[in-house]
Amino acid sequence: MADYTWGTGRRKTATARVRIRPGAGAFVVNGREIDNYFARPVHRMLAQEPLRTIAGAAQFDVFVNVKGGGDSGQAGAIQHGLARALESYNHDWRPALKSNGFLTRDARMVERKKPGRPGARKRFQFSKR
Repeated sequence: MADYTWGTGRRKTATARVRIRPGAGAFVVNGREIDNYFARPVHRMLAQEPLRTIAGAAQFDVFVNVKGGGDSGQAGAIQHGLARALESYNHDWRPALKSNGFLTRDARMVERKKPGRPGARKRFQFSKR
């Protein structure tokens, strides 16, 4: 019963390790049901979107370990990892997942703070005298 298919997803500073197997439709994130893990429905919907694309929400059990980042980053990392796991499970789903942008890693990160500045790009107020 340990025939899992793996996928790793990343978004911002969050990393999600996603395992899928044929099953009854359980979706477990860090040992908790997805409804208990994400408070906002938007994040639950975002994480489960690849399953809806292939119309297979009830035919897979999904187990996720995710760490780093916040809720939005973790939801995006789960989406990316789930899409990669589904693609390696069945390569025929690749065009549908690719056209919806689930297989593309969103590379946007928070820019680092530079020395001598109050933020990444903000500067202190200029005064001539």
